[in-house]
Amino acid sequence: MALTKLNSASVIERLPVGSVLQTKSFPLTSAITKPSASTNTFVDTGLSLAITPTLASSKILVMISAVVGNNVGTAHFRLVRDSTVINVGNSEGNRLQTSVSVRDTSAPYALLMQEISINFLDNPSTTSETTYKLQCTNGATYNGNIYINRTHNDDNADYGARCTSNITLQEIKQ
Repeated sequence: MALTKLNSASVIERLPVGSVLQTKSFPLTSAITKPSASTNTFVDTGLSLAITPTLASSKILVMISAVVGNNVGTAHFRLVRDSTVINVGNSEGNRLQTSVSVRDTSAPYALLMQEISINFLDNPSTTSETTYKLQCTNGATYNGNIYINRTHNDDNADYGARCTSNITLQEIKQ
């Protein structure tokens, strides 16, 4: 009996809804300092990854685990698809729309870091390359730094630490 080679389109067509079509991951191992200049301007953290969906109907599961510190006030983080902010809280008064926020880890907590996580099932409705990234700000009230993968004081002692943050994207068939 002759063997028939299935092309990728026919294989994908036969997969059930909910199947993972592809997975991409990026570990950010660098220690990064992001200054905040007392504005509500968000800046990129360096945690970013692109994916090209196979099907326009697919959803993208975005999973971010980041280790952060900051030296003043509150650090705010948000998820962005290309240039579109996604997965943030509702607008209310002067409150920032964020995906997650954490309080400062300055003295006497200068050796502390906090893990933040974001899990979001997005519907980009495209087969074009799409980039997901994590952005941060201290907001308009505070002028300080946000740290990725390091503590506020970044002490070079045996009790100091450097960490890793990760972004993972999975294309899910719908």
